[in-house]
Amino acid sequence: MSQPWPNAPQQPQQPHQPPQAPYGAPAPGGFPAPMAPPAARRGNAGLAVALGVVTTLVAAGVYGAVLKAVDGASIGYAALAVGALIGAVLGKVGGRSAALPVVGAVLGLAGLYLGQVFGIALITADLLHISVLETASSQFDLVHAAWKAYLGPIDVVFYLLAGAGGFQVTKKLGG
Repeated sequence: MSQPWPNAPQQPQQPHQPPQAPYGAPAPGGFPAPMAPPAARRGNAGLAVALGVVTTLVAAGVYGAVLKAVDGASIGYAALAVGALIGAVLGKVGGRSAALPVVGAVLGLAGLYLGQVFGIALITADLLHISVLETASSQFDLVHAAWKAYLGPIDVVFYLLAGAGGFQVTKKLGG
């Protein structure tokens, strides 16, 4: 006597399907689903070295400007940042290469040296009231003598930080 009103449409019946395992659970048969292999990371070591040299020059310029701004006082974090910045460029662009961490360490050391020399050249140019270009070219013997006098025992630590930063960051980001 009682009929549903209006007649409810019936869902079509699907044949029985086994339940699917949730993501990450073993597939039927007890074995885990295969994982996709990680994408092979390739890099261009030549381009990495070229960009590393450019980064070394830029980092040295910034480090030299910082030295002039703080009247020649060395900052250990800045020395580490020089090496780490160079290493980041080498590692990201160069990919996996056994030689790039060594290049990162060498460029980190070079960047710190060039930054210190540039900072002293900026200070010297300011004191002598001449251009930085003139100081770097005609007064380089004076700048280099000032750099030698400027060096102290703590600078060994700064050079170690710059070299280690270049090596480690290149190695971590490259592989």
